[in-house]
Amino acid sequence: MDRYAVVGHPIAHSKSPAIHAAFAAQTGQALRYEALLAPLDGFAATVAAFRAEGGRGMNVTVPFKLEAHALADRLSARAEAAGAVNTLAFGADGILGDNTDGAGLVRDIIGNLGVALNGRRILLLGAGGAARGAILPLLGERPAALTIANRTASRAEELANTFAALGGGMPIRACGFAELAGQSFDVVINATAASLADQAPDLPPGLYAGGALAYDMMYGRGDTPFLRAARADGAARLADGLGMLVEQAAESFLLWRGVRPDTAPVLADLRAGLAGG
Repeated sequence: MDRYAVVGHPIAHSKSPAIHAAFAAQTGQALRYEALLAPLDGFAATVAAFRAEGGRGMNVTVPFKLEAHALADRLSARAEAAGAVNTLAFGADGILGDNTDGAGLVRDIIGNLGVALNGRRILLLGAGGAARGAILPLLGERPAALTIANRTASRAEELANTFAALGGGMPIRACGFAELAGQSFDVVINATAASLADQAPDLPPGLYAGGALAYDMMYGRGDTPFLRAARADGAARLADGLGMLVEQAAESFLLWRGVRPDTAPVLADLRAGLAGG
């Protein structure tokens, strides 16, 4: 039976084994998917051992996405742009590194939430790895404009400059949070880690245009601090990152197995589990 795994530190909380088991059952794929705890100084050794035992591919979570990028023999275009890898595929020609996070985000927003990104004004909050992985897929939807805002404006500017040549002429702006005052957006995506600290980014009021979506890459039971703040600021729609989690997993499954699973029932089951939590 083909073996796959998710590797991270910590890893016990991961929902990936349940997600991929559901995908495999749904698509009739014979595989086993497990969670592997790698020592903080032992990522490469963990990957090498799993591959030597016949492993076919791995998902990579914190804190190893940069190490996975360095370990790969070749990179997909989106992994190269993101500077980080969350999916490894092992083959006779070496290790392919991919990044499915941004594609999962876009599929969740467009497919699951029914929100178009083409021609929309998008605000991306944060300038770390999560934000970087989202930029190329977002630009691929041809928004009217993409603004990257970060607490430290210089980091947002670095990202904007990096992706300016990849945007196909799409306008990319960068600023600090305070400089957002007086601007409004159709889609606001939180890629900061503020929700992990039970906080919301310190944003000026009035960011949400009529009918705007507020999207937090984090998820949990109930609204995150960012989503609570967005609701108070007038966001018409709120969404957390559970759909992104399932969609990025489906992208990995497609890469490994050549078939795209139906994510809707898997997402519904996970959502019900959180609600019953």
